[in-house]
Amino acid sequence: MALKEQEQIRAQLSGYKMLRDKLDEARVFLQMAEEENGEDSEAARETASALDASRTELERQELRLMLSGEYDRLGAILSIHPGAGGQEAQDWAEMLLRLYLRWAERRGFKTEIADLQPGDGAGIKSATVTVEGDFAYGYLRAEAGIHRLVRISPYDSNARRHTSFASVFVFPEVDDTIEIVINPADLRIDTFRASGAGGQHVNKTDSAVRFTHLPTNIVVTCQNERSQHKNRAMAMKILRARLFELEQRKKKEELEKFSKDKKEIAWGSQIRSYVLQPYQMVKDHRTGVEVGNTSAVLDGAIDEFIQAYLMGVRKGDADSVPN
Repeated sequence: MALKEQEQIRAQLSGYKMLRDKLDEARVFLQMAEEENGEDSEAARETASALDASRTELERQELRLMLSGEYDRLGAILSIHPGAGGQEAQDWAEMLLRLYLRWAERRGFKTEIADLQPGDGAGIKSATVTVEGDFAYGYLRAEAGIHRLVRISPYDSNARRHTSFASVFVFPEVDDTIEIVINPADLRIDTFRASGAGGQHVNKTDSAVRFTHLPTNIVVTCQNERSQHKNRAMAMKILRARLFELEQRKKKEELEKFSKDKKEIAWGSQIRSYVLQPYQMVKDHRTGVEVGNTSAVLDGAIDEFIQAYLMGVRKGDADSVPN
């Protein structure tokens, strides 16, 4: 058993022990409250506090049980692309990038921008980010899909309301236990000068790398590092993840052919709307969860959406969600 798996099992056992201790504590306070025969007694208040703590821990462990997919424990590779709409859509893509970086920071996850293509005057044309941390993929797979923004455009001199779209793709960061074979003959490798900011060294040397996997036509670009060697390593990591995800999707589609209650695989479907005008509301269309504090959501407070999605999987939608 790998050391990481041992640590995860220890964490689960520790959580179970904590829950058991909280419940034992609640029982003691409840017995004291019954002896005091008073609903407003100190023991009664302590009972309520212990039960609240138990409920919180139980919900945390229940959510962790939803992260039981074979690859949920892995890190994640997040890719963001704006839809049609020029600067408005590119600005929305950059807002989403900031949202996920802030979310990862709150969770203590390590992030690294592997590739960032600046937009035409504002925003971004694309971004690829690696997210390292326990169950990063398990959480972030809830974010794959189309995200819709409605607001008064800061780029419209007539202050009209615009609707923008951006796509979020999430891949598991394949570790050494998963074998992905890439034939060097299937790769076309191009090097070029980085187009974005990064210092004189980046822009004056062919440090950026583009891999094209000829059999699948998957293209991966990395240019964030000054070293071509580091960009090659990152590009290979992302390519392995995308090839792995492609194979998993093919297997799932084959299984779907034999399912009587076949459901559409929601890759690229609109999953959430962020409305800033004429009212403020973020709504997840899969779970119905609505949050009025749009500023907090755009600052990374998306755990409520992720938790509702993951908990909803257990209630009947597990066969429509790629693990």
